[in-house]
Amino acid sequence: MVKVLVVDDSHIVLNLHSYIFQEAGFECAVAENGFLALEILHQEHIDLVVTDINMPRMDGYELTRRIRLTTELKDVPIIIISTEEEARDKMKGMEAGANVYVVKPAEPAALIAHANMLLGGIKA
Repeated sequence: MVKVLVVDDSHIVLNLHSYIFQEAGFECAVAENGFLALEILHQEHIDLVVTDINMPRMDGYELTRRIRLTTELKDVPIIIISTEEEARDKMKGMEAGANVYVVKPAEPAALIAHANMLLGGIKA
């Protein structure tokens, strides 16, 4: 089964995004910030990371950069979902290494479509 790591400091958003992915047949792990997300990434096999930007301890930009700098994680697809909708925010996310940048609220069907596109042949 494909495993998605959802990273957001809001429990409501964590639950919502986890529900969207689980309903589409994905398994989910959750983390409240980038620091905890990195711990999970080093302990479990994760196929896709879906992260917020604004979080305590380590934001989504830094999490994305650290994933891209880690040899065994550098190819994990990353979707950033954020309320930050300015072009400079999107550019910063893409420069950090995100594959897709989505502005909240994320449309569930579009979120799953992005995940399926990034995962290619891997099926939920």
